[in-house]
Amino acid sequence: MESNERDDLLANILPALSTQLRCALGNLHLAAASLVPAERREQDAQLDQQAAVLDQSFYQLLRLANNLTAAAYLSESDTLPLRDCDIVELVRDICLQSSSLAEHLGLQLSFSCRKESHVCAVHRDSMEQLLFQLLSNAFKFTPRGGSIAVEFTVSDGQVRLTVSDTGCGIDSQKMAALFSACSEEELRLPSHGVGLGLALCRRIAQGHGGTILVESRKGTRVTVAIPDRQSGTPMLKDIPFDYAGGFNRTLLGLADALPVSAFRVRQQD
Repeated sequence: MESNERDDLLANILPALSTQLRCALGNLHLAAASLVPAERREQDAQLDQQAAVLDQSFYQLLRLANNLTAAAYLSESDTLPLRDCDIVELVRDICLQSSSLAEHLGLQLSFSCRKESHVCAVHRDSMEQLLFQLLSNAFKFTPRGGSIAVEFTVSDGQVRLTVSDTGCGIDSQKMAALFSACSEEELRLPSHGVGLGLALCRRIAQGHGGTILVESRKGTRVTVAIPDRQSGTPMLKDIPFDYAGGFNRTLLGLADALPVSAFRVRQQD
Protein backbone atom coordinates (compact mmCIF):
# COMPACT_ATOMS: atom_id res chain seq x y z
CA MET A 1 0.00 0.00 0.00
CA GLU A 2 1.39 3.43 -1.02
CA SER A 3 2.00 5.99 1.74
CA ASN A 4 -0.65 8.46 0.51
CA GLU A 5 -3.20 5.66 0.17
CA ARG A 6 -2.49 4.51 3.71
CA ASP A 7 -2.79 8.06 5.06
CA ASP A 8 -6.15 8.48 3.32
CA LEU A 9 -7.29 5.16 4.77
CA LEU A 10 -6.27 6.17 8.29
CA ALA A 11 -7.54 9.75 8.15
CA ASN A 12 -10.85 9.34 6.32
CA ILE A 13 -12.13 5.87 5.57
CA LEU A 14 -11.52 4.13 8.90
CA PRO A 15 -13.06 6.87 11.12
CA ALA A 16 -16.13 7.01 8.86
CA LEU A 17 -16.45 3.24 9.09
CA SER A 18 -16.09 3.51 12.86
CA THR A 19 -19.03 5.92 13.11
CA GLN A 20 -21.28 3.51 11.23
CA LEU A 21 -20.12 0.63 13.41
CA ARG A 22 -20.95 2.53 16.60
CA CYS A 23 -24.52 3.24 15.49
CA ALA A 24 -25.15 -0.39 14.53
CA LEU A 25 -23.51 -1.72 17.68
CA GLY A 26 -25.55 0.55 19.92
CA ASN A 27 -28.78 -0.72 18.41
CA LEU A 28 -27.69 -4.35 18.69
CA HIS A 29 -26.66 -3.99 22.32
CA LEU A 30 -29.95 -2.34 23.30
CA ALA A 31 -31.90 -5.10 21.55
CA ALA A 32 -29.87 -7.87 23.20
CA ALA A 33 -30.22 -6.28 26.66
CA SER A 34 -33.99 -6.07 26.32
CA LEU A 35 -34.31 -9.66 25.09
CA VAL A 36 -31.99 -11.08 27.77
CA PRO A 37 -32.08 -8.80 30.85
CA ALA A 38 -29.59 -9.20 33.67
CA GLU A 39 -32.27 -10.62 35.98
CA ARG A 40 -32.84 -13.60 33.69
CA ARG A 41 -29.12 -14.14 33.29
CA GLU A 42 -28.67 -14.23 37.07
CA GLN A 43 -31.17 -17.10 37.29
CA ASP A 44 -29.98 -19.17 34.32
CA ALA A 45 -26.30 -20.15 34.02
CA GLN A 46 -26.61 -21.45 30.45
CA LEU A 47 -28.41 -18.31 29.28
CA ASP A 48 -25.81 -16.15 31.02
CA GLN A 49 -23.01 -18.02 29.25
CA GLN A 50 -24.64 -17.51 25.86
CA ALA A 51 -25.32 -13.84 26.56
CA ALA A 52 -21.73 -13.40 27.74
CA VAL A 53 -20.52 -14.45 24.29
CA LEU A 54 -22.68 -11.68 22.79
CA ASP A 55 -21.39 -9.16 25.32
CA GLN A 56 -17.78 -10.06 24.61
CA SER A 57 -18.31 -9.71 20.87
CA PHE A 58 -19.96 -6.33 21.41
CA TYR A 59 -17.06 -5.03 23.51
CA GLN A 60 -14.51 -6.37 21.03
CA LEU A 61 -16.23 -4.60 18.13
CA LEU A 62 -16.63 -1.37 20.11
CA ARG A 63 -12.93 -1.50 20.98
CA LEU A 64 -12.14 -1.98 17.30
CA ALA A 65 -14.32 1.01 16.43
CA ASN A 66 -12.40 3.13 18.97
CA ASN A 67 -9.09 2.12 17.43
CA LEU A 68 -10.36 2.94 13.96
CA THR A 69 -11.39 6.39 15.16
CA ALA A 70 -8.02 6.96 16.82
CA ALA A 71 -6.28 5.88 13.61
CA ALA A 72 -7.15 9.28 12.13
CA TYR A 73 -4.30 10.95 14.01
CA LEU A 74 -1.63 8.33 13.34
CA SER A 75 -0.30 10.39 10.44
CA GLU A 76 -0.43 13.65 12.45
CA SER A 77 2.39 15.10 14.51
CA ASP A 78 0.61 17.77 16.57
CA THR A 79 0.81 17.75 20.35
CA LEU A 80 -2.30 16.40 22.02
CA PRO A 81 -4.37 18.83 24.14
CA LEU A 82 -2.97 18.31 27.63
CA ARG A 83 -4.58 18.98 30.99
CA ASP A 84 -3.24 18.59 34.52
CA CYS A 85 -4.24 15.23 35.98
CA ASP A 86 -3.20 13.01 38.88
CA ILE A 87 -1.56 10.39 36.69
CA VAL A 88 -0.73 8.10 39.63
CA GLU A 89 -4.40 7.92 40.54
CA LEU A 90 -5.31 7.23 36.89
CA VAL A 91 -2.81 4.38 36.52
CA ARG A 92 -3.56 2.92 39.96
CA ASP A 93 -7.32 2.86 39.30
CA ILE A 94 -6.89 1.11 35.95
CA CYS A 95 -4.63 -1.51 37.51
CA LEU A 96 -7.05 -2.13 40.39
CA GLN A 97 -9.95 -2.56 37.98
CA SER A 98 -7.91 -4.83 35.72
CA SER A 99 -6.42 -7.08 38.42
CA SER A 100 -9.65 -9.00 39.05
CA LEU A 101 -10.04 -9.58 35.31
CA ALA A 102 -6.46 -10.87 35.14
CA GLU A 103 -7.55 -13.65 37.50
CA HIS A 104 -9.84 -15.03 34.77
CA LEU A 105 -6.64 -15.77 32.84
CA GLY A 106 -4.74 -17.11 35.85
CA LEU A 107 -2.48 -14.04 35.86
CA GLN A 108 -1.29 -11.76 38.65
CA LEU A 109 -1.25 -8.02 38.03
CA SER A 110 0.64 -5.68 40.35
CA PHE A 111 1.19 -1.91 40.51
CA SER A 112 4.09 -0.16 42.21
CA CYS A 113 4.76 3.53 42.78
CA ARG A 114 6.54 5.36 45.60
CA LYS A 115 4.24 8.36 45.20
CA GLU A 116 0.67 8.57 46.46
CA SER A 117 -0.11 11.13 43.76
CA HIS A 118 1.59 13.13 41.04
CA VAL A 119 0.02 15.82 38.86
CA CYS A 120 1.22 15.92 35.28
CA ALA A 121 -0.05 17.36 31.98
CA VAL A 122 -1.61 14.52 29.99
CA HIS A 123 -4.42 13.73 27.59
CA ARG A 124 -6.35 11.53 29.99
CA ASP A 125 -8.38 9.43 27.54
CA SER A 126 -5.34 8.76 25.36
CA MET A 127 -3.21 7.70 28.33
CA GLU A 128 -6.00 5.41 29.47
CA GLN A 129 -6.19 3.91 25.99
CA LEU A 130 -2.41 3.46 25.93
CA LEU A 131 -2.31 1.64 29.27
CA PHE A 132 -5.21 -0.63 28.36
CA GLN A 133 -3.47 -1.48 25.09
CA LEU A 134 -0.24 -2.42 26.87
CA LEU A 135 -2.14 -4.46 29.46
CA SER A 136 -4.16 -6.17 26.73
CA ASN A 137 -0.97 -7.18 24.93
CA ALA A 138 0.52 -8.50 28.16
CA PHE A 139 -2.66 -10.45 28.95
CA LYS A 140 -2.70 -12.05 25.49
CA PHE A 141 0.88 -13.25 25.47
CA THR A 142 1.47 -14.25 29.08
CA PRO A 143 0.59 -17.86 29.90
CA ARG A 144 -1.50 -18.89 32.91
CA GLY A 145 0.51 -18.64 36.11
CA GLY A 146 2.48 -15.66 34.82
CA SER A 147 2.64 -12.12 36.13
CA ILE A 148 2.35 -8.55 34.85
CA ALA A 149 3.93 -5.62 36.66
CA VAL A 150 3.05 -1.95 36.15
CA GLU A 151 5.54 0.54 37.56
CA PHE A 152 5.32 4.32 37.76
CA THR A 153 8.38 6.48 38.43
CA VAL A 154 9.38 10.13 38.23
CA SER A 155 13.01 11.13 37.65
CA ASP A 156 15.20 13.44 35.57
CA GLY A 157 12.27 15.58 34.49
CA GLN A 158 10.33 12.62 33.09
CA VAL A 159 7.37 10.51 34.09
CA ARG A 160 7.88 6.84 33.23
CA LEU A 161 5.22 4.16 32.94
CA THR A 162 6.51 0.61 32.54
CA VAL A 163 4.52 -2.54 31.82
CA SER A 164 6.47 -5.81 32.15
CA ASP A 165 5.26 -9.37 31.68
CA THR A 166 6.61 -12.91 31.95
CA GLY A 167 5.16 -13.91 28.61
CA CYS A 168 6.60 -15.40 25.45
CA GLY A 169 8.39 -12.22 24.37
CA ILE A 170 8.69 -10.84 20.84
CA ASP A 171 10.57 -12.49 18.03
CA SER A 172 13.63 -10.42 17.08
CA GLN A 173 12.58 -10.43 13.41
CA LYS A 174 9.30 -8.69 14.34
CA MET A 175 10.86 -5.93 16.43
CA ALA A 176 11.70 -3.72 13.42
CA ALA A 177 8.06 -3.54 12.30
CA LEU A 178 6.60 -3.43 15.78
CA PHE A 179 5.06 0.05 15.39
CA SER A 180 3.86 -0.32 11.82
CA ALA A 181 0.13 0.36 11.45
CA CYS A 182 -2.10 -2.14 9.65
CA SER A 183 0.64 -4.62 8.85
CA GLU A 184 -0.45 -7.48 6.61
CA GLU A 185 0.69 -10.03 9.19
CA GLU A 186 -1.49 -8.49 11.91
CA LEU A 187 -4.48 -8.34 9.59
CA ARG A 188 -4.23 -12.12 9.20
CA LEU A 189 -4.59 -12.52 12.99
CA PRO A 190 -8.17 -11.49 13.81
CA SER A 191 -7.85 -12.44 17.47
CA HIS A 192 -5.02 -9.92 17.81
CA GLY A 193 -6.78 -6.92 16.27
CA VAL A 194 -5.82 -4.99 13.15
CA GLY A 195 -2.27 -3.99 13.99
CA LEU A 196 -3.04 -0.47 15.24
CA GLY A 197 -2.34 -0.99 18.94
CA LEU A 198 1.37 -0.25 19.33
CA ALA A 199 1.28 2.31 16.52
CA LEU A 200 -1.38 4.16 18.51
CA CYS A 201 0.70 3.84 21.69
CA ARG A 202 3.68 5.44 19.96
CA ARG A 203 1.50 8.25 18.57
CA ILE A 204 0.07 8.89 22.05
CA ALA A 205 3.55 9.00 23.57
CA GLN A 206 4.74 11.37 20.83
CA GLY A 207 1.62 13.49 21.28
CA HIS A 208 2.79 14.06 24.86
CA GLY A 209 6.28 14.95 23.67
CA GLY A 210 7.52 11.57 24.86
CA THR A 211 8.84 8.22 23.68
CA ILE A 212 8.06 4.51 23.90
CA LEU A 213 10.66 1.75 24.20
CA VAL A 214 10.04 -1.99 23.84
CA GLU A 215 12.50 -4.55 25.21
CA SER A 216 12.04 -8.28 24.88
CA ARG A 217 14.34 -10.75 26.59
CA LYS A 218 12.56 -12.90 29.15
CA GLY A 219 9.06 -11.62 28.57
CA THR A 220 8.39 -8.10 27.31
CA ARG A 221 9.00 -4.72 28.92
CA VAL A 222 7.44 -1.55 27.50
CA THR A 223 8.42 1.87 28.87
CA VAL A 224 6.58 5.08 28.04
CA ALA A 225 8.37 8.28 29.05
CA ILE A 226 6.76 11.73 28.88
CA PRO A 227 7.91 15.14 30.17
CA ASP A 228 7.10 15.82 33.81
CA ARG A 229 5.35 19.15 33.37
CA GLN A 230 2.07 20.90 34.13
CA SER A 231 -0.13 22.87 31.76
CA GLY A 232 -1.74 25.12 34.35
CA THR A 233 -5.16 23.91 33.16
CA PRO A 234 -6.87 21.36 35.43
CA MET A 235 -8.85 18.40 34.12
CA LEU A 236 -12.55 19.23 33.72
CA LYS A 237 -14.08 16.20 35.41
CA ASP A 238 -17.64 17.38 34.91
CA ILE A 239 -17.56 17.23 31.10
CA PRO A 240 -15.39 14.23 30.15
CA PHE A 241 -15.26 12.63 26.73
CA ASP A 242 -16.55 9.12 27.27
CA TYR A 243 -15.06 7.01 24.49
CA ALA A 244 -16.61 3.97 26.17
CA GLY A 245 -20.11 5.30 25.53
CA GLY A 246 -21.19 4.60 29.11
CA PHE A 247 -20.12 0.95 29.03
CA ASN A 248 -17.57 -0.70 31.31
CA ARG A 249 -14.27 0.95 30.36
CA THR A 250 -12.10 -1.85 31.76
CA LEU A 251 -13.96 -4.60 29.91
CA LEU A 252 -13.75 -2.45 26.79
CA GLY A 253 -10.03 -1.83 27.10
CA LEU A 254 -9.21 -5.52 27.66
CA ALA A 255 -11.96 -7.14 25.56
CA ASP A 256 -9.57 -8.74 23.06
CA ALA A 257 -7.56 -10.46 25.78
CA LEU A 258 -10.23 -11.72 28.18
CA PRO A 259 -12.07 -15.06 28.23
CA VAL A 260 -15.85 -15.12 27.93
CA SER A 261 -16.16 -15.82 31.68
CA ALA A 262 -15.23 -12.19 32.37
CA PHE A 263 -18.47 -11.08 30.70
CA ARG A 264 -20.86 -13.22 32.75
CA VAL A 265 -23.41 -11.58 35.02
CA ARG A 266 -24.09 -14.65 37.14
CA GLN A 267 -21.62 -15.35 39.92
CA GLN A 268 -20.01 -18.78 39.80
CA ASP A 269 -21.29 -21.36 42.31
